[in-house]
Amino acid sequence: MTHLGFRRARSEENKRQRAATIVEAARSLALESGVASVTLTGLANRAGVHHSAVRRYFSSHKEVLLRLSTEGMAALAESVCSALDGSRERSPADVGAVLSRALIEAPLFCDLLGSHYLHLEHEVELGQVREAQRVNQAAAMTMVDAIERAVPELDRNSALDIVTSAFALSGMLWQFTHPPEGLEHDFKEEPGFPQDWDTDFASTLTRLLTATCIGAAKTP
Repeated sequence: MTHLGFRRARSEENKRQRAATIVEAARSLALESGVASVTLTGLANRAGVHHSAVRRYFSSHKEVLLRLSTEGMAALAESVCSALDGSRERSPADVGAVLSRALIEAPLFCDLLGSHYLHLEHEVELGQVREAQRVNQAAAMTMVDAIERAVPELDRNSALDIVTSAFALSGMLWQFTHPPEGLEHDFKEEPGFPQDWDTDFASTLTRLLTATCIGAAKTP
């Protein structure tokens, strides 16, 4: 691919714009064909720059995806806290519904969660990884705080268990329910498999996460 329109960004504002263009290119690619399909070359082509230009702004394409993951965490925390903060108390089932709905409305973040600890922190400078971890932890703890305020019967440890479970379930279920093309498998064709078992991402996440929240409230 020839990048006839490419010009090296000179000013700080131009550099910020170029970095933002690369991030948005990664977002569109990931939404289009999945996080696992995003490569440095594909990202450069989508952004309209040479792959060496991407490396002027990011250590690798995984750093770009790590930024998207951090943005997704912040957006999720804002959505959950906005839904839970209020004058009335909530039930554990309410918390499960709120968390599930927020995650279902963030498909890219769920896809990123499935790759985060396996891949996204690799090939990224340690300082960038540490900063992403700090920001993500702060966002996660705002959700823990919101859950603890909304449901008096849940203590801090239980609220943290719920948030951790939400991340683990959504990341795993997204990968399970969105296999790569050619690897789809209908489990209901297997002998002895329950025919009425629902494997839809949204309904399965809601069912399991709600059960987790109710169980956390009953744990001494």
